[in-house]
Amino acid sequence: MNPCSPLSNKDNTNNLNYTQFLIQDQSRVQSIHSRISKKGSFIGPHKAKLPANSGSSLGTGNFYVTVGFGTPKTDLPVIFDTGSDLTWIQCQPCVGSCYQQRDPIFDPSKSSTYSNISCSSPSCTELSSGTSSSPRCSNSACVYTIMYGDQSYSVGFFGTETLTVTPYDIFPKFEFGCGQNNDGLFGQVAGLIGLGRDKISFVSQTAQKYNKLFSYCIPSKSSGFLAFGVTSSVAKFTPLVTDSRGPSFYFLTLEGISVGVTKLAISPSVFSVGGTIIDSGTVITRLPPSAYSALQTSFRKAMSSYPSAPALSILDTCYNFSALKTITIPKIKFHFAGGTDLDVDVSGIFFLTKISQVCLAFAGNSDAGNVAIIGNRQQQTFAVIHDVASGKLGFGPGGCS
Repeated sequence: MNPCSPLSNKDNTNNLNYTQFLIQDQSRVQSIHSRISKKGSFIGPHKAKLPANSGSSLGTGNFYVTVGFGTPKTDLPVIFDTGSDLTWIQCQPCVGSCYQQRDPIFDPSKSSTYSNISCSSPSCTELSSGTSSSPRCSNSACVYTIMYGDQSYSVGFFGTETLTVTPYDIFPKFEFGCGQNNDGLFGQVAGLIGLGRDKISFVSQTAQKYNKLFSYCIPSKSSGFLAFGVTSSVAKFTPLVTDSRGPSFYFLTLEGISVGVTKLAISPSVFSVGGTIIDSGTVITRLPPSAYSALQTSFRKAMSSYPSAPALSILDTCYNFSALKTITIPKIKFHFAGGTDLDVDVSGIFFLTKISQVCLAFAGNSDAGNVAIIGNRQQQTFAVIHDVASGKLGFGPGGCS
C-alpha cells in the first residue's frame, strides 16, 4: 500500500476540458481497434536524448519533443507516437485548412533541402502501409492522406527533408508528410513523429544509426525524455509480438494483473483473444471487459472506506478526497510474458481532474475481441525501452530521474 501524496499536486492535464480529453482518447482507441481488426539489449553506438514535455499547455493530453526541419533549420514541437508510422507537419501553403499551432507553419519553399517524392518512386508505392489510404498523384508528386479515428486528418505532399534530431544527429532526405490540409484534435503542436514499425516510420528510417532502439519516459510531474540508441541495464524485458492484424503496433503478451498483493483470477486466455499493445499516444489503459470488471471489483473493495464521486465520461470508478488529508492506494501490477512485471506508479493509477473527482485511470473495452492497450498514464515514470531489432520491450524504474 502506498501513500498518495501526488494527489495534492496539480495535474499536468489541468488546461484541458476533461470530458473532451477522454472523448479524444476513446476516439483514438476506436481507431486502433478498427485498424487492427481490419488487418488481417543492444546499446547503440549513437545516442540522442530529447526532453519530452507534457502537451497540456498546447491543448493535448500527449507528450511532445522538439526537432528541426529544413535548411535553415526550423525547430517544431511534434507529438511522439508509437501507434503511428508517418511523420508529418503542417506546411505552407494551406490549400485546404490548417489548424492553429503555436509556432509559424513550416514553409518548404524557404528550405534549400526540401523535395517532393515522385509518384513513380518505390517510397510512394509503399506509403499505403503506413497511412490510412493509398497515395495519389498531383503533377507527378506523391500525395498522402492519413485519417484518425476521431476524424482528425492530414493531407499533403510526401516529401524529403533534412531532419535534425540533435546537432550531431542529422538525417538528410528524411521522408515525411508536408501537410497542406490538416484539421482535428492535435492541440497546437506542429504535427507528429511516427515511432511505429512500418518502413516509413522514424524508427525504420534511422535504423542504420540507432539500430531500431529507442526509449522514452513519460513524467508524472516535470519533464521526461525521448532517447534513441539508448537502453537501460536495470530494465526487465518482455518479448515483442508481431501480429498480422497490425504489424506496426507494439504487441506484448499480458498474462495477468494484481491489485495489492492479490493476483486477480483472470484466465490468460482473456488477454490472448484480442491481444495487447503498448502505446505512447493512448492515455487511459483499456482492458478486456472481464479483466476490467475483475480489476474494478477488487479496487473498489480495497477503496470501500473512501467516499465515491460521479463518473467522468468513460471512467466509472471515482472518489472524493476533498475532506481527507491522507489516503492509501492499493498497488496495481501488470504481469507480462518472460516474468516481467510493471508496477504501475501511484501517479498512473488515478486520473485527477479535481480533488473531489479522482478516477481510476483504466477502462474496459466494449468487446472481448478488441485489443487491450497499455496507455501512457500507466507508463509514467518508467523508462520504456523499445528494442525493435532484438524483438523485446523493457521497463526501467525511475526512468525520468
